[in-house]
Amino acid sequence: MKNKELWDLAVIGGGPAGMMAAGRAAEKGAKVILIEKNNSLGKKLRITGGGRCNVTNAEYDNRKLLSKYKDAEQFLFSAFSEWGVKDTFDFFEKRDMPIKIEALQRAFPASDSAESVWNVLVEYLKENNVEVLSDSEVVSIKSEKNLITKIVLKSGKEIYAKNFVLATGGKSREETGSTGDGFIWLKDLGHKVIEPNASLVPVAIKDKWVKKLSGVSLQKVKISVIQNNIKHKVSKGKILFTHFGISGPTILNLSREIGELLEYDGVVISLDILPELDNGMLNNKLQEIFKVECNKKIKNSLDSLMPTSVVNEALEISKVDPEKKCNSITRDERIKLVDTIKNMKMKVDGLLGSDKAIITSGGVDLKEVNFKTMQSRLFPNLYLIGDILNIDRPSGGYSLQLCWTTGFVAGNSIRKTLDQ
Repeated sequence: MKNKELWDLAVIGGGPAGMMAAGRAAEKGAKVILIEKNNSLGKKLRITGGGRCNVTNAEYDNRKLLSKYKDAEQFLFSAFSEWGVKDTFDFFEKRDMPIKIEALQRAFPASDSAESVWNVLVEYLKENNVEVLSDSEVVSIKSEKNLITKIVLKSGKEIYAKNFVLATGGKSREETGSTGDGFIWLKDLGHKVIEPNASLVPVAIKDKWVKKLSGVSLQKVKISVIQNNIKHKVSKGKILFTHFGISGPTILNLSREIGELLEYDGVVISLDILPELDNGMLNNKLQEIFKVECNKKIKNSLDSLMPTSVVNEALEISKVDPEKKCNSITRDERIKLVDTIKNMKMKVDGLLGSDKAIITSGGVDLKEVNFKTMQSRLFPNLYLIGDILNIDRPSGGYSLQLCWTTGFVAGNSIRKTLDQ
């Protein structure tokens, strides 16, 4: 160690979890270096939530919140007791970033910009004198006995520290740097790593009519996932049509179940475009519209119910002439149209890969992590946080909340170890 600079903490990965851990440890007095392979911090953070950044989910009841993390729930109570959703709100709002709450308790910066979140974190690092080393790719982590001793950069530079945080993320959105390097290092160190799979991904659809709606979004649709005429999952929410199929929060949250079903047989997705109306009510509604707008072409009469582009596809599927006037529509045609609007079926072609995944499931076995401190149970001076952990969760702010919580707990714990 002679003539080698020794840091209290070296953090590998400058995403949200890594920035939180580095900032907190430095805030408590630790000498911290943060190493990032990209030329700037938080590359994926800046594009998350379509650039808006779903910063957390405004569920203050920890038990209700943690139930969303499925099998990981039992591991997370101590960490979330130390830093929960309310703490996230306080952290950002005290730093002049107001937060607003939208549908399904999704919390976003009031600015609707991920840059606001990024700015707060970068300023947090600056005010606490965290040394940031960007454009610096780590190639290996070295250990002796049960301690991590140093990390080696691609440049040949070696970083020595008393403690290390691994916050390299999973394997989603590889263009942002999440290439799964951390999983390789952990395996080399002897940790058990569950192979990652794309967890929240858009769905590719075979039907050409779906792709013709690319760019159209519907806010309150009932979505049924069907295999062999059996409904396996039903959910309501937003759907976005794309050039390859469908996406949006509700579809992303269904994608894992869809992927599991595809392993056995084909999957059909059915959309109920107007779930607030049952078939009879919709039939009556159409009759009212056709009576009032009797001389209008049917393609121009239904825009009060759904976007014109969706009307056109529903008419084509129903085999109703769009040029036909409302007063000429037969009862059979009206019933077919009702059935189509309530049950627009599409065949799943597959899931998009990890290059389009919002998160990946998989990661280090949770039994090998002490969640009171985020320490590795194999190497007490190694801390594992964020997407490096094998924790599955839905979209809606749960991923970033996991980053804030585990990052804070790790940063806090490191400072405590330095005092011992």
